[in-house]
Amino acid sequence: MYKSMIALVAVAIMLTACNEGDENSKEVTEKGEQSVQTADEQVTQNESAQNETTPRADHEKWSSLPEYGKIIEQIGNEDYNFNKETDNDNKRVLLIDLKGENQYKTIFVKNTNRLKIVKINVGGEIFNEVIK
Repeated sequence: MYKSMIALVAVAIMLTACNEGDENSKEVTEKGEQSVQTADEQVTQNESAQNETTPRADHEKWSSLPEYGKIIEQIGNEDYNFNKETDNDNKRVLLIDLKGENQYKTIFVKNTNRLKIVKINVGGEIFNEVIK
């Protein structure tokens, strides 16, 4: 993507240099700048589209965990991002963030099926039970 933007800028500069003193040079430069802006807008739109689909895909990825349903029941079904901090034979620790800020920490003890949910910063522990 960056190579095409660099090529567009280079072409615009070369056309401008070749047409110095010509009335068309201003028009060519404007068209070159327009092409670069369009490429930038496309990159921004693609990044926005990826960011919009990430939380949904993230929920699908984590929904197979036995504790997922109880977590969503307790914190709501917003566009949270789940991040695995620890996952070993004994426990799984997830950090759940919204818009880049960690909101919750969950601890799932595998051999007892105990789930703890802690609201980070404000609230403390909001859930601590054995789940089925």
